[in-house]
Amino acid sequence: MNIELTRFKVKEGKSERVDEWLRFLNENMKDVLVTLEGEKMYVETIFREYLNGDEFLYWYSVQGIGGQEVQDSNHWIDKKHIEYWKECIDETFKPVDLKTEVVMIPEKIRKSME
Repeated sequence: MNIELTRFKVKEGKSERVDEWLRFLNENMKDVLVTLEGEKMYVETIFREYLNGDEFLYWYSVQGIGGQEVQDSNHWIDKKHIEYWKECIDETFKPVDLKTEVVMIPEKIRKSME
């Protein structure tokens, strides 16, 4: 199981586009959830933060081993998601992976994730 929390910087001037992106994901959740199956993604959550005048998105995920990468998906929702990503995420900023210190998942839930 892979558990991650990563911070990505939003390109300057792209806040409204990020609003649209997050709204798109929420409004198409049924299709989003279908794509998570192939990725073996058990939990994926996006957080947003404004810090010292910069905007960041954080991805928290709990993923099984051997899932499909989103970039390899042919599903329309993933293609649109990647379009938003390329437009909104500042690739010149090195993403920050926060260190996992404690994982609290009850055993009966953990077994269903294997």
